Amino acid sequence: MSGHSKWATTKHKKAVIDAKRGKLFAKLIKNIEVAARMGGADPEGNPTLYDAIQKAKKQSVPNKNIDSAVKRGAGLEAGGADYETIMYEGYGPNGVAVLIECLTDNRNRAASDVRVAMTRNGGSMADPGSVSYLFNRKGVVIVPKNGRTEDDILGAVLEAGVEEVNDLGENFEVISEATDLVAVRTALVDAGIDYDSAEASFVPSMQVELDEEGARKIFKLIDALDDSDDVQNVFANFDVPDDVMAKVDA
Repeated sequence: MSGHSKWATTKHKKAVIDAKRGKLFAKLIKNIEVAARMGGADPEGNPTLYDAIQKAKKQSVPNKNIDSAVKRGAGLEAGGADYETIMYEGYGPNGVAVLIECLTDNRNRAASDVRVAMTRNGGSMADPGSVSYLFNRKGVVIVPKNGRTEDDILGAVLEAGVEEVNDLGENFEVISEATDLVAVRTALVDAGIDYDSAEASFVPSMQVELDEEGARKIFKLIDALDDSDDVQNVFANFDVPDDVMAKVDA
């Protein structure tokens, strides 16, 4: 998982300081609205909403925007859209499997955006089920190291159902069953360990290792998909070795 996760966490840092900040905010707000609609406005009784709010706060989304999104989602304030979740499947360059999660109020627009991004960047659409079997739904928590070791993290979450802890350089990635996500996140907080994000994610069961050219192509494809307001998450089964990642970053 390391290559993809490292890239994803780095990308989010960059998104905060570049022109995509507004787009990132919009996606985080949409997440909150949908979570509130599905499970109610109380974060304590709605773990998905709690995690969506925490993620937005970590990215400096203003509190008033967060509060409005919760109210719209819960029907306490007018203006909420009727979003639906749609998963698209496809292949990127080098045979990389790609899962594209959309949150949209316009199914046709979402499908068109995804298809255009894929075909213009060396990808192709695939039938439902032909790619998704390569991924497992997991709980993923990103924890900044802050001087802590892998053993420190493991010790805190061992009883909560953790499956593995991966070293991502500046962060640890804590993986569990999706159903254990709240327990793992709570165990970290109880141990006084801060985390950057906690969410249910699709983790690949096998990976395609990429060289520099392959890495640049897949990043270009994922950036093109992310440009769509309807695309909420992109999951892909690539791995980029550290030395290749350094060249791409340079």
